[in-house]
Amino acid sequence: MPAGRELPVLDLEPGRPAPVRERADAARNRMRVLKAAEQLFATRDARHVTMDEIAKAAGVGRATLYRRYPDPASIATALLDEHERQVQGHILNGPPPLGPGASPADRLAAFYVAMIDLLERHLHLVLGAETGSARFGTGAYRFWRTHVRMLLTEARVPDPEGKADAVLAPLAPEVYQFQRQTLGLSQARVTESLVWNAHRLAGGEASPEV
Repeated sequence: MPAGRELPVLDLEPGRPAPVRERADAARNRMRVLKAAEQLFATRDARHVTMDEIAKAAGVGRATLYRRYPDPASIATALLDEHERQVQGHILNGPPPLGPGASPADRLAAFYVAMIDLLERHLHLVLGAETGSARFGTGAYRFWRTHVRMLLTEARVPDPEGKADAVLAPLAPEVYQFQRQTLGLSQARVTESLVWNAHRLAGGEASPEV
């Protein structure tokens, strides 16, 4: 497989049809919905935001909203999609240690750094889109899992298939919310712990650049 193309870029919005030309009015409504939803998600727990509230804030009818999005989680997923795709792009083609060319331990550590940064900046969206069992059904989770499994395989860690989900478990949004908001841990402290785990598991030496 060519360098820099270890993983396929997956569709992060399950069930999304192939791109089609969007009418101007539909595009305007979509942007209004996304903007209104992001504002609501940023100020309240996204899991408690209703479709009625989003429709009212966006100034669109319920039918217009449901025509594109079945529930608030699907809207949060659409907002989160671009941010997750940027991390995917760095993993596939970016410079090391997140991208190809570094040791498995350094790449796993850099992956943790990138994911904690994403959670810190967009936790309200991740809570709305990827909590509970819904997390495992997303294209993003499948991508992260494939990446982690490949790194564990390259590092010759026993049973990478069985360990991949355990490696990803600390990145669950509920876990990060608990660490930051209940325990009061800093982003740096959470990151440092995961980087330490990455090097312990994958057998590398900690890199000061990570």
